[in-house]
Amino acid sequence: MSITSKEVLKALSTVEEPDLKKDLVTLNMVRDVAIEGKVVKFTVVLTTPACPLKELIKQRCIDAIHNELSEDLLVMVNLTSDVTSLRDNTPILPNVKNIIAVASGKGGVGKSTVTSNLAIALSKTGAKVGIIDADIFGPSIPVMFDTESAKPGLVQQNGKNMIIPIEQYGVKLLSIGYLTPSKEAVVWRGPMASSALRQFLSDADWGDLDYLLIDLPPGTSDIHLTLVQTVPVTGAVIVTTPQKVALEDAQKGVSMFRNAQINVPVLGIIENMSYFTPAELPENKYYIFGKDGGKVLADRYEVPFLGEIPLVQSIRESGDKGSPIAMQDDVASAAFNKIAQEMARTIALRNAGLEPTKVVEVQ
Repeated sequence: MSITSKEVLKALSTVEEPDLKKDLVTLNMVRDVAIEGKVVKFTVVLTTPACPLKELIKQRCIDAIHNELSEDLLVMVNLTSDVTSLRDNTPILPNVKNIIAVASGKGGVGKSTVTSNLAIALSKTGAKVGIIDADIFGPSIPVMFDTESAKPGLVQQNGKNMIIPIEQYGVKLLSIGYLTPSKEAVVWRGPMASSALRQFLSDADWGDLDYLLIDLPPGTSDIHLTLVQTVPVTGAVIVTTPQKVALEDAQKGVSMFRNAQINVPVLGIIENMSYFTPAELPENKYYIFGKDGGKVLADRYEVPFLGEIPLVQSIRESGDKGSPIAMQDDVASAAFNKIAQEMARTIALRNAGLEPTKVVEVQ
């Protein structure tokens, strides 16, 4: 039995990408078809290495070849990825594919913990990831990545000094905490803080990144406006906890990004500290702060609910030690891995279905 590449592509044209609702061949996701006797090899290029549906897509490809051509064929599917982006020809951060704002309505909801662990989880899939700690007055990233004593380097590019981000655990990092004494308060007016963020965006050599996460300060401030006025933001993720006071403030975060002048897509809601699970009773869930508040908020604004993160002691301990829990293999890290996959999936859908975000022009 002689099989041709054309027949392989025809068989694979029956496989639909579950989210994009088009077949893999039409989407140009099938590459490098090779046939060696009864062995069929090809590559499927996913929209993100963190795709939560990769094994489903792989199995559907194998089933399609067997159903459309022959059960006797050995099908070898190589999964790779090319992270999608809408940021072509942008002068600032030209090699960064997606800029993600991580925001919260109020402090104390674990936004920096979530940012750190999502970055690690994405990096573990093979994505190139960076974090800008834009919480100028309360930087947390140096502690969470055990880089408190680190100092960014400098390099000259085209006669201009460029900051070289710190790299730890496969994630590139910049924070005001690397540039000021750790035990001294940053006593700056708003314009100075905004200027620091602009430097991290325009005067740093980030190289090639798939995702740059911006850990924003709580609330809605000059820093938020500076971000959206400086670079086109792919989308925003809102972190909340289940209780009413946090949800009330989280609504303001959603409203800010959805403001007609700003118009940054909200990629979804993450609920932190959703329930308490004791280490000795890992199957038990105690909803100390209430239940399903994040889901209700996501439904109200018709945005994705990206997932729940439990309140467990190991998350706090890992952050304090500078070794984010997502680096480990337990229930807490699994929660972050799942949410990172959902976020990456939502970014890919956003890039496939919406127009590019423009730099905001507001006074």
